[in-house]
Amino acid sequence: MSLLQKLFKQTFIYGLATVLPRMLSFILVPLYTKVMPPGSYGEVTLIYAWFAIFNVILAYGMETAFFRFYNTSEHRKQVTSTALISIGASTLAFVFLALLFKERLAEVLNIEFRYMEYVIYILALDALVIVPFAWLRANEQPMRYALVKILNVVINLGLNVFFLLFLPGLAEANPESLMETIYLPDFEISYIFISNLVASGITLLLMGRRYLAVSYVFDRQLWRKMMGYALPVMIAGVAFTINEVFDRVLLSELLPEGIAKGEIGKYSACYKLALFMTLFATAFRLGIEPFFFSHASSEKPEKAYAQITNYFVVLGSVILLGVVVFADLLKQLFILDPAYWEAMPIVPIILLASFFLGIYHNLSVWYKVTDRTRFGAYFSLSGALVTILVNYFLIPVMGYYASALATLMAYGLMMILSFYFGRKHYPIPYNNRKIVFYLGLSILFSAISFYVFNRNLVIGGLLLLVFLVLVYRMESDILKRIFLKRKS
Repeated sequence: MSLLQKLFKQTFIYGLATVLPRMLSFILVPLYTKVMPPGSYGEVTLIYAWFAIFNVILAYGMETAFFRFYNTSEHRKQVTSTALISIGASTLAFVFLALLFKERLAEVLNIEFRYMEYVIYILALDALVIVPFAWLRANEQPMRYALVKILNVVINLGLNVFFLLFLPGLAEANPESLMETIYLPDFEISYIFISNLVASGITLLLMGRRYLAVSYVFDRQLWRKMMGYALPVMIAGVAFTINEVFDRVLLSELLPEGIAKGEIGKYSACYKLALFMTLFATAFRLGIEPFFFSHASSEKPEKAYAQITNYFVVLGSVILLGVVVFADLLKQLFILDPAYWEAMPIVPIILLASFFLGIYHNLSVWYKVTDRTRFGAYFSLSGALVTILVNYFLIPVMGYYASALATLMAYGLMMILSFYFGRKHYPIPYNNRKIVFYLGLSILFSAISFYVFNRNLVIGGLLLLVFLVLVYRMESDILKRIFLKRKS
């Protein structure tokens, strides 16, 4: 199997592990909004926003550090055991302190106190599987990785559907039964977190054998090196998470109270149509990250890195234009209530922002393989600053359009900064003319289709066809080699 075929096979499998859970999660949105009033759904949304932030903090960049040192060290067992001990100890310390100060923590996070124990235990269970999942990726076991990830979501979804949809009816139809015993009125939010807790617990059971399969040796010197590499990654991760979720917080604070939640709902629903680009970028990153590290010491890896980024831009440009052209069809499939469609003009902006983020992740190889991860922190902090400032000053004037523009500006800035500093510290021979051509043409065609011709499907379809023909004529050799399995 050629290098490219292997890369795209792993990307497909990792993508499956990412795409299916997120696609299945769409089922929960109409379910939650059916059984809970907006205030309760807002509580769930807020808690999951904090989940995103705390997941990054509790991982503190150890996943990326594990990849780096596992692929470069002659003592892989020590790398694994040191990482497991580090994550295990920090997670236990978090649980102890969080339970000790849970009342104060609930006040600071603006979370109802009765949900805090669920939050703490779910965060802990998720933290404990970070290194085992990283070990699977580093050892190129994408199938096991995908199966466990998908099983986690299936269990979570199944329990949500049972508790929220079937249990009330079963309890009412069978008084004095087990169903009537476990059913509690107005317990929907707790059922959601119980479902998550059970799924996370089963995931740890499936992945926990990695904790039993190592001979524990804690290498302090190695740990210091790993932490020096990991902490800037954590800072970058926190800043990135701010870019992802903080706009909702600012919308709730800066819009008039009477319309804030409705505007956030419209924005968030249409934002989801960028999911296709996000899934592609995430799957691609999961597939290439181990490749970046494992080939860092090979002869002239820069050429391979450049080719991979070129392929990403080609495929991403097709996805950008395709989603924009079929946006009206997609909204009817995924956003069932027309009341949300008012925010559709943000879709191309968010799609392009997600594309920029994907390009940034490809460009970020230079600071990861050269151990300059502090640059990742600088870039993400710059993006977070743009996110906060643009939202703060423009939301009162532009509403959620300000949030969409802030996202585009933040990720665009990060992409440009990474490219600029990468040329100085680790030159990679990107085909800049080709990248600019595909990116610029897909943006131009998207703008014409969406804004000039008002999403006319015929015009958009013709533009997409022209673009696909150009891609085929320019990239036919490499596409055949990847998808028709011709030898390189």
